[in-house]
Amino acid sequence: MTFNMNGMSGQGYLASPDSGSSPAVIVIQEWWGLVGHITDIVDRFAARGFVAFAPDLYHGQAAAEPDLAKKLMMELQLDLAGKEISNAAQYLLSLPQVSSKHVGAVGFCMGGSLAIWSGTLSDSISATVGFYPGSSWERHAPQWANYKGKECMIHCAEGDGTSAAPGIQEALTNINAAGGLAQTFDYATTQHAFFNNDRPEVYNAEAAELAWTRTLDFFNEKLS
Repeated sequence: MTFNMNGMSGQGYLASPDSGSSPAVIVIQEWWGLVGHITDIVDRFAARGFVAFAPDLYHGQAAAEPDLAKKLMMELQLDLAGKEISNAAQYLLSLPQVSSKHVGAVGFCMGGSLAIWSGTLSDSISATVGFYPGSSWERHAPQWANYKGKECMIHCAEGDGTSAAPGIQEALTNINAAGGLAQTFDYATTQHAFFNNDRPEVYNAEAAELAWTRTLDFFNEKLS
């Protein structure tokens, strides 16, 4: 679907519960793009009572192999992506079926970093979850002070270095110093992308289910 907000158009995949008013969550893609794994997560959120939207940050492009995925990720214009995510938050809050005053953002891999970063970009985004985010914040140049009063959860794979990884520690330190609240969870014996059930070589069902439950509980508490 397509929407217009603040003079910009945005595209993505939207799913809502069958009835009633619900809190809202933005789901941010991995470096592959808006692929079936991401739309499935959007549907899973809707099935659990959330209005969920995944913005298409690659504007119709997607990758099935790592070289193209890396190319698309490196070509992503972060300023534009940030505006699209912020506009998506405002769009969700404009929907009559959305009950929350703020929205959450959750992302995976590249999208994990973008989800955490989105908490610095928009007053409309108050709770963020990053699954195995990237290790460097140099390109994002986040204004961590904007996390005051907000909360963040980070799911960390052992194969990425756990929560001890420098990029995770940077986010933790700066969010908490800003007056926000950041917490991490480490998942033993897991590899990067352990939540992605389309990648059996790294998928860890037990860790994925635990991380999913923690994420739902977090958003249910923070967006009610």
